[in-house]
Amino acid sequence: MRQGSVTRLIAYSIAIGGLVIINSCSMFSSNKPHPPSIPPSSYPPWAKPYCVQGKCYFPLLSAEGYVEEGIASWYGPQFHGKRTSSGEVFDMNGMTAAHKTLPLGTYVKVTRLDNGRWIIVRINDRGPFVGDRIIDLSRRAAEELGMLPKGTALVRIEALQPATLIQYAQNQYRWVPEPVPSPWQGRFDIQLAAFENKQNADRFGKTVAARYQGAGVEPYYFGGKLLYRVKIGTFYDLHKARAVLEKIRAEFPDAFVIAQDGGVR
Repeated sequence: MRQGSVTRLIAYSIAIGGLVIINSCSMFSSNKPHPPSIPPSSYPPWAKPYCVQGKCYFPLLSAEGYVEEGIASWYGPQFHGKRTSSGEVFDMNGMTAAHKTLPLGTYVKVTRLDNGRWIIVRINDRGPFVGDRIIDLSRRAAEELGMLPKGTALVRIEALQPATLIQYAQNQYRWVPEPVPSPWQGRFDIQLAAFENKQNADRFGKTVAARYQGAGVEPYYFGGKLLYRVKIGTFYDLHKARAVLEKIRAEFPDAFVIAQDGGVR
């Protein structure tokens, strides 16, 4: 599963000040890795590079705008109660995850790409160091995505929360994060149908507009192909969008909620 390392890092953690010693969750490779050639003094204390199994990693100074797609895995009972790289005790029932380079404490949205299900987790550990996996979720987080039986899934991870590093005493720092954006707030539409032919979409759109407010036709690409969706909206609360969706499902059984950021809810 996962390998840990011994190094010193601070990053993006709520109410964590000073330096945190990272404890290993498992054994190192027998081959001692070579440290990076860049002088350690060039890095802030919370972002010093570390090495595992002969490969070195360079934690990011900021998670702002970070997006990545790849394979997610999960870890649970064998690490439950042990120290994570942030110094916190790992709770397999918490909504946390491990990432190799995102600042510790970063909140990320993890979307399973084959079914659109998503969760929000906080990065408090390092890993995974197996194959091409990009994130290691806690058992509960994996369960929320329906990953437990198979063990892995293709996901997209998006950083949600920037923070500012504040020095409150000599050699004492802490990250002051901005509020985590609520996934229930934003701009949402309900897609009723999609067409390859724009005239067909416009014709159906006019019929819908006579009965529903906010109806319209919007072009979009799917699988490299130009399509036209007929939608109604816009809603600024996901709960309200889903309530309307349930009311019209009998008439539009294939309708679903879409977010303005392109996600499916």
